[in-house]
Amino acid sequence: MPRCLQALFALVLAILASGPARAADADLLKRGEYLARAGDCVACHTRPGGEPFAGGRRLDTPFGAIYSPNLTPDKETGIGGWSDDDFYRALHEGIGKNGEYLYPAFPFPWYTKVTRDDALAIKAYLFSLPPVREQNKPVAFSFPFDVREGLATWRLLFFKPAEPKQPDDKLSRGAYLVEGLGHCGECHNRHNVLGASDWSGKYEGGAVNGWYAPNITADGRQGVGQWSEDDLVNFLKTGASSGHGVALGPMQETIDDSLSHLSDDDLHAMAAYLKSVRPEETFANNKGAYHRKGAPGEDVYLAQCASCHGPDGKGQPGRVPGLAGNGAVMAGGPENVIRAVLGGLPPAHGLGPMPAVGASLSDEDVARVADYVRNSFGNAAPATSEPKNVAAARKSVRTTMAPVEPSDCATIGSPQIQALIDSGAIAKVAGSDPIGRIGAVDDLLEHLKPPSPTLLADLTAAYCRASFADNGASHEQRAERIGQLAVLTYSRALAPTKLGDAR
Repeated sequence: MPRCLQALFALVLAILASGPARAADADLLKRGEYLARAGDCVACHTRPGGEPFAGGRRLDTPFGAIYSPNLTPDKETGIGGWSDDDFYRALHEGIGKNGEYLYPAFPFPWYTKVTRDDALAIKAYLFSLPPVREQNKPVAFSFPFDVREGLATWRLLFFKPAEPKQPDDKLSRGAYLVEGLGHCGECHNRHNVLGASDWSGKYEGGAVNGWYAPNITADGRQGVGQWSEDDLVNFLKTGASSGHGVALGPMQETIDDSLSHLSDDDLHAMAAYLKSVRPEETFANNKGAYHRKGAPGEDVYLAQCASCHGPDGKGQPGRVPGLAGNGAVMAGGPENVIRAVLGGLPPAHGLGPMPAVGASLSDEDVARVADYVRNSFGNAAPATSEPKNVAAARKSVRTTMAPVEPSDCATIGSPQIQALIDSGAIAKVAGSDPIGRIGAVDDLLEHLKPPSPTLLADLTAAYCRASFADNGASHEQRAERIGQLAVLTYSRALAPTKLGDAR
């Protein structure tokens, strides 16, 4: 055979052989990306304003601050020099490339249940990303917690590598995601004084970053026992479920970055597994619920909350979440209610915004209304709110609805809203007087037909940024202005002829 034909024949064979290989590689990367979503890796390994997976996010723990490492394939500052064995050992055993013990702020006690094949699919995906040079930061722990060798004792007491198995049915798939990649117990379990998950209190709820992750056992009153599987799936997918409330704080971030990207089959598997978890109470149900008139905090609730959430706490379906039977409200601690009152909530999932009414209330009033909400409308949670709890939370609450500085305002992703900012239209609305404000908002909404929930959320972030134009405004005044504009915009967008129906 002539050499030219031999070369052509070899080239054809090479092309034919590489086709299936490239398809297999593409499938592996797709699976790895999906599994990285399931593990919510991007949330911890991306600092605000930083490159995805490049690390640098500050994570506060009871022992000090720790910064997430760079997971991009940069060979000097990332994991570009890690072998398959290095990567799997980190996930499965919590041991780094150089044999160092990893701090359990990295949820290896959960990832140890992930199979090697799935772990290496995640690695393949991470190695497909552009390398980013981002130097890792040292931990800021106090002695003796800054001594990694001391983790040997922690591991002896609280950690044992699992023997992972690939799930083969719906319930085992749900367990694999909830107990492994999803590491739900990292927030929803209690933790002991050394930061280890309290396995005797599995999914009964726990404190996390100033919030309280509620009970997600099958308990019918405090957990998810009365939720249908579809209710749970809808909540995991969107962050809201009719009659059960909305996601708050870190849970909303988890839904946005992770759970909302999972398949319906996987979400149903997770929901089915959670409904199978043994029912456990977080606290003994109170019998002294606030039934009487004039109960502590009722005056604050009627003045500040009832116009939206209703005197009966049932809210407005599709517009304002109910407080009666709301899992976040009925959590073991008052943190969720306190932080929502102090920081408000931007519009999301079609629901209206909640102004940060607590910004102008006293610590005592916020504590009283938190206890009132948690013990009214059939709710019966521990009355544990105290002014000192509110004062401590107030120091750290920095939200779009109650910003301390411009960087607290949410990122604006919509080009339409950015164009309105650049044109001065947002500043015009933010600076309008109460009489002309309705017309200014209506003019603004003419540019946003139809005003989707995403656009309304971005508009609220734009109001947040515009609130800093008045350098003399106080924190309380900014929060009040943002709340007024957000509520008015939502109301006019939803039902222009029936102002007040929504809020």
